[in-house]
Amino acid sequence: MRLRVLAVLGLGVLALSWAAPVFRLTTSPVVAVAAWRMLLGGALFLPWVPRVRWSKRGLVLGVAAGGVLALHFFLWLTSLRLTTVASSVALVTTNPIFVGLLSWVLGEPPSRRLWEGIALSVTGAMLIGWGDFAIGGQALVGDALALGGALAASTYLLLGRRARQEVNLLPYVGLAYGVAGVLLLIAAAGAGTPVVTAQDWLWVSILAVGPQALGHTSVNWALRRLPASAVAVGILGEPVGATLWAFLLFSEGVGIVQGVGILLVFLGILRAWRAIRL
Repeated sequence: MRLRVLAVLGLGVLALSWAAPVFRLTTSPVVAVAAWRMLLGGALFLPWVPRVRWSKRGLVLGVAAGGVLALHFFLWLTSLRLTTVASSVALVTTNPIFVGLLSWVLGEPPSRRLWEGIALSVTGAMLIGWGDFAIGGQALVGDALALGGALAASTYLLLGRRARQEVNLLPYVGLAYGVAGVLLLIAAAGAGTPVVTAQDWLWVSILAVGPQALGHTSVNWALRRLPASAVAVGILGEPVGATLWAFLLFSEGVGIVQGVGILLVFLGILRAWRAIRL
């Protein structure tokens, strides 16, 4: 059971790591890319949404999760236009700190070992993007947006943890992804940029099937079986994968500091997952 849960979450994290580099290959307006990614990803699960009897609580949680997911994508994808893949993904994945603190308030406090894993992994993620932190102007704006995306992602995980106790996986993700996609499309239309270019549809489709349908759905599957803080730590494998993809695709360097950061992320994940009892 333990290995199966961690294997599914690991597969999801691997799929999530494609998101930032693939997005960098698009040229369309950022909100439009996010909207169509969400809508296409949600469409894969739409048939399951009306097949269940929704409780009022489950429906509210699903809609709220979609709302904060839209905010997360808007902030994070905008940050990718202003800073590097490594810095953006590293900062947006500081969410285990927020998840841990909010989980403690909500009555599911992380254990000491889990906090140690959070500390190691977040330190490693920050080191991966260290080069951008000393750069002013545009890069710092991008870093700030990524940090806001981290807070939104934390709220999304906590809502998902609650919702998955009441709603089956496929109806829940179909509703949450659909709501997020509609909100992002409204935002894109309000800005006059709801359309993606013809050459970007391939990248949008890859984002919808890989990071969205496979990555996010694996994370939501794990949220029923693991504390939200443990899932958040596992997601910190994303900046490692994204940094390596960015090195291969964009020749963004991986120096000694980033190498140490990658090692700390792995050590933190192992430390945190040793604290999990399934």
